[in-house]
Amino acid sequence: MLDVRRLTLLRDLADHGTVSAVAELHRVTPSAVSQQLKQLEADTGAALLHRDGRAVRLTAAGRELVAGTEDVFAALERAETRLRRLATRPSGPVRVACFTSGLGPVAAPALTVLREAHPALDPSLQEAEPEQSLAGLRRHRTDVAVVYRYTHLGTAAPSWAHTAPLLDDPLAVVLPAGHPAGGDGSCADLRALADARWIAAPEGADCRDATLLACRHAGFTPRTPHTCADFTATLALVAAGAGVALVPRLALTARPSGLRVYDLADSSVGRRVEAVVRSGSADHPAVAATLAALAAVSRPGGGS
Repeated sequence: MLDVRRLTLLRDLADHGTVSAVAELHRVTPSAVSQQLKQLEADTGAALLHRDGRAVRLTAAGRELVAGTEDVFAALERAETRLRRLATRPSGPVRVACFTSGLGPVAAPALTVLREAHPALDPSLQEAEPEQSLAGLRRHRTDVAVVYRYTHLGTAAPSWAHTAPLLDDPLAVVLPAGHPAGGDGSCADLRALADARWIAAPEGADCRDATLLACRHAGFTPRTPHTCADFTATLALVAAGAGVALVPRLALTARPSGLRVYDLADSSVGRRVEAVVRSGSADHPAVAATLAALAAVSRPGGGS
């Protein structure tokens, strides 16, 4: 029978590309990873890796084996879930990771619901953006990841996980008070901001890509002299008159004076907030209780 730990190392090598990255991920030496992968090749009787100096890539057999490992991991999750469901009530630790702007509106009230409904559970909360929380989920360092995807970027949900939709989080146009593109209405037309100075997230961030794409759909490429990864700081810059920005509605729960907020005319531009768990674990009592609490607070009026 193949060793699950060795399969995990092979899967992680496929994800991260180098033995050193896998070693760092598992907090072991690269030589220990290489030895385990060589033993996996011996166990399967197939060449799983092609070595070219220090570079390593998966062979066709290696890729085929990795493709089948997700079914193995999901089956193990289902087996543990069946065992845990023998208990009369959800109990024990459950680890939740959530992105920054979702902590106050979503994760915190969900933990309150969870503690009141299931006092035997011991929930813990970690602040983490989607890339980090999904990596932690896949490696069993987190049980539930509350994440977002920008819908107009076309990002797909992870194929190895079970995803439960929570809410839509549209982007809003944030302008300094008195900005000439503002008005008495509730909606703003991005085309009126083609010549504005924009505040956007740093290069490589989904938030930046979402802003750039929304502006390009409106017919222009925005000038972005200011970069800021923190939405609270972005709002402060807008209020100070430094520029304009697109900000998710969830990040507007506490905003400074001196700015105006408008809906986008295109309501499809925004984020979808989701709870993600490993395939096979959604019915685990602690996980299922957490998903139910997140769903309850995400319904209109649920967090009030």
